[in-house]
Amino acid sequence: MTVTDTYGTNTYTAQRLAGLLAERLPAAFAERESDYFGVYFLATLADTTRIKVQPNAIPGDDGEDDLLEDDYPDVSVLLIVTAPAGDQLLNTELAAIDGLTRLRSSRS
Repeated sequence: MTVTDTYGTNTYTAQRLAGLLAERLPAAFAERESDYFGVYFLATLADTTRIKVQPNAIPGDDGEDDLLEDDYPDVSVLLIVTAPAGDQLLNTELAAIDGLTRLRSSRS
């Protein structure tokens, strides 16, 4: 089973949130850039958990930014965690970060 948790914040920039997570978790974030997502930060933990930090505003086809998460237009930065199973230690660390709110969780 894979669990995907999406968090949002207006407290941090994507770069600052990635740095804060790198201080708290055994994760090294790499800055990446794509035509679809723009600039984002990605880390993979030893258990194959993927942590992605990115702005909610992504480059649109018309030159204007689009929202990756239309349901949360007031959220500026997203944190997307995909893990093979629920990781209570990771969830506890994320819950301790001021200004970070879980938006949704899904299992597949």
